[in-house]
Amino acid sequence: MSIPLLVQIPLDPIRLARITEAGFEIHLAPTPEERAEMIPKLAPVLRAVLTNGATGLTAEAIAALPKLEIICCVGVGHENVDLRAAKARGIKVTNGPATNDVTVADHTWALILSVARNIPAADAAARRGEWMQSRGPRPLVSGKRLGILGLGNIGRQIAERGERGFGMQVAYHNRAPKPESPYAYMPSLKALAEWSDFLVIAAPGGAGTRHLVNAAILDALGPKGFLINIGRGSVVDTEALIAALAEDRIAGAAIDVVDGEPEVPPALAALRNIIITPHIGGRSPEAMMATASLVAANLTAHFAGEPVKTPVPMPAD
Repeated sequence: MSIPLLVQIPLDPIRLARITEAGFEIHLAPTPEERAEMIPKLAPVLRAVLTNGATGLTAEAIAALPKLEIICCVGVGHENVDLRAAKARGIKVTNGPATNDVTVADHTWALILSVARNIPAADAAARRGEWMQSRGPRPLVSGKRLGILGLGNIGRQIAERGERGFGMQVAYHNRAPKPESPYAYMPSLKALAEWSDFLVIAAPGGAGTRHLVNAAILDALGPKGFLINIGRGSVVDTEALIAALAEDRIAGAAIDVVDGEPEVPPALAALRNIIITPHIGGRSPEAMMATASLVAANLTAHFAGEPVKTPVPMPAD
């Protein structure tokens, strides 16, 4: 008999089929309205939830699901899952590390090159017949300074591409240095921003990183510096970013995540010196199948009475 699974995020048919094949009965509820209607109906039987870091699962939702045993997050993020509420009930929480890191690193470099060379605007100008007008000089990427906030799996792959492919100097800032890393450690985010030509945000979301990139950090990056965010929108103070771009206090930005997505503030969308992609950094066919397979593996292991493959550590208190 199939085990009911509430899916709180949009998923393509291929991934849904992969999870269904593993023996789970899909109940799709990707919007808050659909979840509000479906959770009370499924409460007596629902044992598993599939979500992601941005959507998460609140303490209230957990309390409304008395049979819930496991929460699976697609991708590495789990910042909006109430881990304390899950721990109190003995509910397992899993995530998806190393399933889309290669794809996100590739997308990061697409953003870096696009914003440095102003590719979208140049393409649009050429299509309008403004051939000569679109040929202004743009900054070189090779040999520049690449700063990375968050040297996890994704940050490390971004760094390797920059160093090996573009001959860049690389430095990073984390909560603590990584002794095994060959890259320079900066003691503060401000120091990293001051040093960087390109500052990449590869940090997770959550209360601990909210608005780490504020007006002071953007001013430290300076009028020749570029900001790239493929981590979480909440890491960047959007109002501060809008002001810095509008006043040319930084050279430009390229982001795959927006605080409050899918809504994009009109003032941000109207700026000429930013590139915005709709959180597609991890969306390659290879990565999408890997995430679905890991979800299926975690769910299967749990309901077979085995340890899950990628447990999220629970808070100590």
